Amino acid sequence: MVTVSELNVPHMPQWCPGCGDFGILISLKGAIAKLGLNPHEVVVVSGIGCSGKLPHYIKTYGYEGIHGRALPAATGIHLANHKLTTIVVGGDGDGYGIGMGHFIHTMRRNFDMTYIVHDNEIYGLTTGQTSPTTKKGVKTKSTPFGSIDTEVNPPLLALAAGATFVARGFSGDIPHLTELIAKGIAHRGIAFIDVFQPCVTYRKDLPYELYQKKIYKLEAEGHNPSDWEAALKKARETDRWPIGVFYQEQKPIYTDEIPFISESPLAKHDISKIDISKFVEEFF
Repeated sequence: MVTVSELNVPHMPQWCPGCGDFGILISLKGAIAKLGLNPHEVVVVSGIGCSGKLPHYIKTYGYEGIHGRALPAATGIHLANHKLTTIVVGGDGDGYGIGMGHFIHTMRRNFDMTYIVHDNEIYGLTTGQTSPTTKKGVKTKSTPFGSIDTEVNPPLLALAAGATFVARGFSGDIPHLTELIAKGIAHRGIAFIDVFQPCVTYRKDLPYELYQKKIYKLEAEGHNPSDWEAALKKARETDRWPIGVFYQEQKPIYTDEIPFISESPLAKHDISKIDISKFVEEFF
């Protein structure tokens, strides 16, 4: 059984001191250890951004894709070997901006993967431009007079797209986030977790103290995660910020519908006796 320390790597994360990304990294390691997963059976896939470096900081298989394309890369890995535990990490700009189309289709297809989004409401790596989750009216480097765009609501989008596990966490509450990620990984189907991740450098108006004041835990108030309509209402709350599992249901996953994949992972198929000469002749 793997321990958290066994998931450490020799080099230090290159994030700003106090960045919420540290909490997500620690929580992910804790969830993998809690579930007793073997590191060689886990792959962490990312896009570009501050969050994109996370696969470098955890001792599992890792793949860093291009901006906004973490989910397609993860889909390919998952379909090639669905016996791997596939975990995708990205930022709000990466996943809800250029990657929004992939986000919607990944939710509706119900791949057996976990998608964790570092949501700090800003483009951190490119030094503080407005992101899709930046609230309307907020002043940033790219919106000095205040953003005129209405922000996206990630949990609401995931619910509307058909995700079978929708949750939100807070990187400042590591025990709660660790449990949330573990539940998401254990869920059979697409698990989406949007994480409040304070950016201490470019969003000083969103400090840890504000999150701690505004957030509350859904499970503490008796929320029923099997009630989709109730989940929609919770996802639309703005006066208080709910964290926890909004919604969870069980339904067939994508690979269940593909017989030659459901029987055995593509990566383990024996192709030694397949004659490709006809295909070679056709192309050459």
